[in-house]
Amino acid sequence: MRIHQISVFLENRAGQLAEITKVLAQNNIDLRAISIAETSDYGVLRMIVDDAERATSILLANGYILSMTPVLAAAVPDAPGGLAPVLGLLAQGQIDIEYMYSLFTHVENKAYMVFRISDEEKFQQLMEQNGMQLCSAQELGLKS
Repeated sequence: MRIHQISVFLENRAGQLAEITKVLAQNNIDLRAISIAETSDYGVLRMIVDDAERATSILLANGYILSMTPVLAAAVPDAPGGLAPVLGLLAQGQIDIEYMYSLFTHVENKAYMVFRISDEEKFQQLMEQNGMQLCSAQELGLKS
């Protein structure tokens, strides 16, 4: 139940994020999640969008350097402590978290988290064994 994340490599200068979001908006691409990591020289913009393949084509045509990465999304209760059981399963399974961030989407008392982890298959098994769910692209309103 992977979803596709777009990682765009940016110069560390004012206006870069505004330019990308403008290009996406002009092409009717809907952002579902966004995360930025930076160093002194460059930044990495990670995004989940409603149409990853189309967004990738548009960004490449506009000269951006990017990659697409498979990630997992999990539904957690949208309540205090809702994330703790999922993180507990990752710890129990000794699965490393490379990074994580939240989706903008909240539905029926659920929040959604994006995970890039060391062992996707083991995580999926632990989630299922404990009555928790990973989310499909369709559930999140994403194309592919």
